[in-house]
Amino acid sequence: MAPAVTLVIGGQKSGKSRHAEALVAATGLAPVYLATAEAGDAEMAERIARHRARRGEDWLTVEEPLDLAAALGRVAAPERMVLVECLTLWLANVIAAARPADAETDRLIAALGRVAGPVVLVSNEVGAGIVPDNALARTYADFLGVLNQRVAAVAGQVILVAAGLPLVLKRGEAA
Repeated sequence: MAPAVTLVIGGQKSGKSRHAEALVAATGLAPVYLATAEAGDAEMAERIARHRARRGEDWLTVEEPLDLAAALGRVAAPERMVLVECLTLWLANVIAAARPADAETDRLIAALGRVAGPVVLVSNEVGAGIVPDNALARTYADFLGVLNQRVAAVAGQVILVAAGLPLVLKRGEAA
């Protein structure tokens, strides 16, 4: 049985999304893809299309770029396995919409504490690179680092993916 909350982190193109999708598929539960990305340009639209094609028709896709806490409340259920893809883009959306990132993170953490079914969340680990040269990028990296720490604290399982290889950082009790 899957933990109630699993966090899969890694760098860009590390294989974290494929690993998270495999975790969801292995449960045999009805897969739900909770998408936070918006196709703001042609390149992002192509990325979204590739992810969608890779998942196939069995997945229910729910798009929610901002109100992730409410969306989890709507779609999580014992018979479903929800994949949130991804916290990285969700946080960027929150900041771009001038919403308070701390308050939105609090809402997400509270929602994860009462989620009605298992959830896998994907996030980038951006703090391992060079320090960005501008204040907005540094603020974003700081917020994402704190968000990842807070989600990891409530997650039953945390997996770091590097070069396509998963490393379990935290293995807790299953739901």
